[in-house]
Amino acid sequence: MKKGTSFVAMIFLVLFLSELLVTEAVTCNVRELIPCVTAIMTSQPPSTTCCAKLKKQKPCLSTYLMNPNYKSYVKSPNAKMILKTCGVPDPDCCKGSIKKVHRG
Repeated sequence: MKKGTSFVAMIFLVLFLSELLVTEAVTCNVRELIPCVTAIMTSQPPSTTCCAKLKKQKPCLSTYLMNPNYKSYVKSPNAKMILKTCGVPDPDCCKGSIKKVHRG
């Protein structure tokens, strides 16, 4: 299997096994951002679906930033480009009260 394919497979595994995070009315689920994987991995412009999911998950981005499993993706140059293209503020500027819920 190619190295890139293995890496993408690993991302999906991490996403599948991830915990659910909840904040007020939005269910924080990093799997909702799967439409953004191609843009993050290849520097391609984000799809409209990716932007819509990012906007919906905007309250969750600070939580993803605090999670060591996702931090490198949220802070990557490609992620910054995607946020800017989609008109979503950088999560550094939008810290909020976040409650962690474990999936059981």
